[in-house]
Amino acid sequence: MLNGLLGKITQKTKGVRAVLQRNKGSIFYRLFYTKIFRLLYRVFCFLPLKKNKILFASDSRTDMSGNFHYVYEELLKREENIIFRFMLKPGTGARKTYFEIISLAYDLATSKYILLDDFYPMVYPLKIRDGAELIQLWHAVGAFKTFGYSRVGKEGGPSPNSKNHKNYTKAIVSSHNVAKHYAEGFGISEDKVWATGIPRTDLFFNKQLQDQIRTELYTKYPFLKDKKVITFAPTFRGNGQQSAYYPEEVLNLDKLYAELHDEYVFLFKMHPFVKDYWEIPERYNKFFYDFSAYREINDLLFITDILITDYSSVCFEFALLNKPMIFFSPDVEEYISSRDFYYNYYSFIPGPLARTDEEMINIIKKEAFEMDKLDSFVDYFFDHLDGKSSERVVEHLILKNR
Repeated sequence: MLNGLLGKITQKTKGVRAVLQRNKGSIFYRLFYTKIFRLLYRVFCFLPLKKNKILFASDSRTDMSGNFHYVYEELLKREENIIFRFMLKPGTGARKTYFEIISLAYDLATSKYILLDDFYPMVYPLKIRDGAELIQLWHAVGAFKTFGYSRVGKEGGPSPNSKNHKNYTKAIVSSHNVAKHYAEGFGISEDKVWATGIPRTDLFFNKQLQDQIRTELYTKYPFLKDKKVITFAPTFRGNGQQSAYYPEEVLNLDKLYAELHDEYVFLFKMHPFVKDYWEIPERYNKFFYDFSAYREINDLLFITDILITDYSSVCFEFALLNKPMIFFSPDVEEYISSRDFYYNYYSFIPGPLARTDEEMINIIKKEAFEMDKLDSFVDYFFDHLDGKSSERVVEHLILKNR
């Protein structure tokens, strides 16, 4: 039925598509992407809602990784009669074809469950059908820097009249302690926020799978076995995906190499929004390695001995491994002023603060990692430490309502 319906609609635009598809910024494309897409959605809403249909939609990944992977695998275990649909793109600026736009309108209108894992602008102007669920499986764990409507009135913050996020019927968090922050950030009521735990953290309670990941990494990158591993994983600077960057000048590569190369290798893992990767001079090629293109940072955590981050939520997952972290934050006062946090940054971080690379090196050499902060940090930000978050999401948010 869908193929026939889509065929009729796309046939009407066939004469102009060859030219228009070469120019995403064309007037017609923008019209199709917005107004025609929303009109199609409203038309498709007259079709029956399929109670066994689940759509996975993301503008931040091209494969079934992260939370999507774990929820999808859990659904497959149940042997339910489920229709799966997928719309996966690498970024909000990635082009969707006309056929994909039509398909997305159809699937959004007829799926009982629509699962997101990040910001998804095409869905926010839509009124979600009665009986359907728009569930945000947010990619981050815990609550750290403010986001969404917690930033109203601040630079880069949304208008209070924006529709972004507000049509979620449910969202998940790692702990009841952070539910209020997600409710505020998304502009939804707190009763729509469920402390199921975050599906992709199930990996941190599966020793067999962790060993398998380590083996695969060591086989592909044998140099990771020879020395201790420092992973440098800061968040981006800038207002969002289009302007994201990281100020490379804050690190003195000469000094890091001179002080640490005998005992360590140093991996760069830039935020996915940052597209300008590090250019590593030839003389450092057996110490510095750029792993920014490696999609799943959680895999790298299992071979990491020391994590260096700043304001990234990766600190939550790494805390589950009970291994040392350093918070390298030379711009902390500026970042607090412009971005701010849900908690006092200085008392929140479960590890020492380093403002310069000299301080970072001294902490590493003296092993002054403040490990005593980890237990209370994990207790506060995780309600469940059982590796069953995927089960809870599927049982309480999806299958329970069928």
